[in-house]
Amino acid sequence: MAELLMLREAVERFVQNGDTVALEGFTHLIPTAAAHEIVRQNKQDLTLVRMTPDLVYDLLIGAGCAKKLIFSWGGNPGVGSLHRLRDAVEKGWPRALEIEEHSHADLANAYVAGASGLPFAVLRAYAGSDLPKVNPLIKSVTCPFTGEVLAAVPSVRPDVTVIHAQRADRKGNVLIRGILGVQKEAALAAKRCIVTVEEIVDDLQAPMNACVLPTWALTAVCLVPGGAHPSYAHGYYERDNRFYQAWDPIARDRDAFTAWIDTHIRGTTDFAAYRAKIAQQQEAN
Repeated sequence: MAELLMLREAVERFVQNGDTVALEGFTHLIPTAAAHEIVRQNKQDLTLVRMTPDLVYDLLIGAGCAKKLIFSWGGNPGVGSLHRLRDAVEKGWPRALEIEEHSHADLANAYVAGASGLPFAVLRAYAGSDLPKVNPLIKSVTCPFTGEVLAAVPSVRPDVTVIHAQRADRKGNVLIRGILGVQKEAALAAKRCIVTVEEIVDDLQAPMNACVLPTWALTAVCLVPGGAHPSYAHGYYERDNRFYQAWDPIARDRDAFTAWIDTHIRGTTDFAAYRAKIAQQQEAN
């Protein structure tokens, strides 16, 4: 059953050095606040999993938290490269980063397999692709019924999955609205799951066919309004496009990046303090 906790306590208790950690959320509901707290607590030697690594993983990699990245596509959406990711892969700064690349379909199926308690996923994919040449974990199996050769990949079963959602009730049940991505599958595949939410209510008022994660499938629920910024949260706030654009010159330079996280993450007590600092800077500009 999920505990209602402060994010600081949830990360301290449930994200351990050396863990495999998935922070999922597609286009919106990206768990930025949780990524900040992982940096703030200086968690180390993490294997990070995400279908679309963007700014949150650029932060974690640049802060030296990650030893490996399992992913399918990575970039600053609509802007360009993830410069901290590139620096780690190409030049080993701040530490060398092992990468394991998959296709979107592959990684989505790997999460489904993990959520189903299966050791691997099977899919019809990779015909003509060079990815199997650089990822030896992409194998092939022959169907025992038809003889068809299919791709097979290991399931993804994180030690911890972290997601952001709109609403939780006081029992720890969580309602997710809008684009789901693989949040549900990633949550169910994990040994532990932390969910940050915009609000905690007495009644979820979940509509018919809504995605509700039950409290028994979760470990901790944390109230963090605005916790997906700069991504958007459907029904709550819009995407902060200016932030994504501003991130590019910050992340390009090692000193600028280090100064930014020292000021905005390591130099703040929590995500509310971080948001207040960002708001002051945006008003000044």
